[in-house]
This record gives sequence, structure tokens and C-alpha cells, in this order.
Amino acid sequence: MTVVATIDSPSRLAGVRQEIARACETARRDPSSVTLVAVSKTFPADAIEPVIAAGQRVFGENRVQEAKAKWPALKERHAGIELHLIGPLQSNKAKEAVALFDAIHSVDRASLCEALAKEMAKQGRHPLLLVEINTGGEPQKAGVLPENADAFLKSCRESYGLSIAGLMCIPPIDEPPGPHFALTAKIARRNGLALLSMGMSADFEAAIALGATHVRIGTAIFGERAGHP
Repeated sequence: MTVVATIDSPSRLAGVRQEIARACETARRDPSSVTLVAVSKTFPADAIEPVIAAGQRVFGENRVQEAKAKWPALKERHAGIELHLIGPLQSNKAKEAVALFDAIHSVDRASLCEALAKEMAKQGRHPLLLVEINTGGEPQKAGVLPENADAFLKSCRESYGLSIAGLMCIPPIDEPPGPHFALTAKIARRNGLALLSMGMSADFEAAIALGATHVRIGTAIFGERAGHP
């Protein structure tokens, strides 16, 4: 996919960090409690390099194959990179995902739990795992329905021996995000989960106000993707 060239992503990054700090101040939170995940999906290595050079070390990708094509070389050149898978994960890609990613935000079904448990045991790698909640009940989206979340989390722990660190959600684009963030935070609290992956470029301030520990921001840092107004 062709991407729109980014002109000054380091300045964009600095601006996003300032906005996160302001949102944390408003919410009376320590800025260090919020991790910025720079979403680099569809952008090539040469667009990512300036953001790394500006100090960013946590990045998000949607697809295993795309990440596999560009991140091993970037990791070799730059120390301390943390790579998060934020898109849906097919069970047959679990082996590659466990090998490449430091966190997987999209655990959402039994077959994937089984595949992840098998690969984590085999490889001795234990990426952070977050369960995706489909707060809007959207049929086209991945994720566990809110009413099934407690039982699914119990199954992750008891049936598959997985340690779940938190929850992720992507609110419907045509609804206010706040209620969806609040619902995800409520499910996390009652299940003793510390991490909340919530909020993107357009709504991360609201996510921070409602407890997000990880915000996934791409457009505000890298610019628009071609074909994605």
C-alpha cells in the first residue's frame, strides 16, 4: 500500500506527547501511567525511523506479516523497541505473533487462546495479553461481547493457563466513545485487570479520563494513510 509521505513526524510526536500530558493533568493522573503506542501500520521503515530517533520505543501493528517484513531489521538497529499487535490475530499466525510481539491486544476466542498457550510454552516467550471487548456488539468486528467477558476471562485463566494483563476496545465510529471506554474499564476492574488499551488519535483524551493505560495513536503522529481520509 502506498502511503502519504510524512513531513515532520517528530514534531507531531512531540505534540501528541504534550496532549497526553495535558489530558493526564486534567484527569489528575501521572503521565507515566499512560503508554503511547505509535501505530505504524502501513508505514514503511523509512517513515518510522524519524519517530524512533525522536525517542519513541513502543509501536503498534495490525498485521503479523507486515510487521514481520519490517520490524526485525528495525529492532536490530534500535535498542529497546516494544512491539504491540493491535489487530485481529488468526490462530495459525500465533507462532509468528508470539515470536515477534511483546504484547497482543486482540485475544478474543478459545481457538486463539489454545494456540497462544501452546506457542508460549514452546517458545518460552510470554507477551502481554489483552482481551479485546466488542463493546458495540458490532458483527463485523472481532472481540468478546461484554456480557461474555467475565466467563471468557475465567476460561483464559483456568482452561488455558493464560495470564491476561488487561482489556482493549475500539468503540463504534458513529457513537460517543466515553460509554464504551467506561464499560471496558468496569469489566477490567471487576476482573482485577490493570491494563486498558483504549483511545486513538480522535478520542485518546476521553480514554485517558476513563483510565486508559495504553493509547494507540497513528494518524496524529504519522499523518493520513493513502485512501484513508
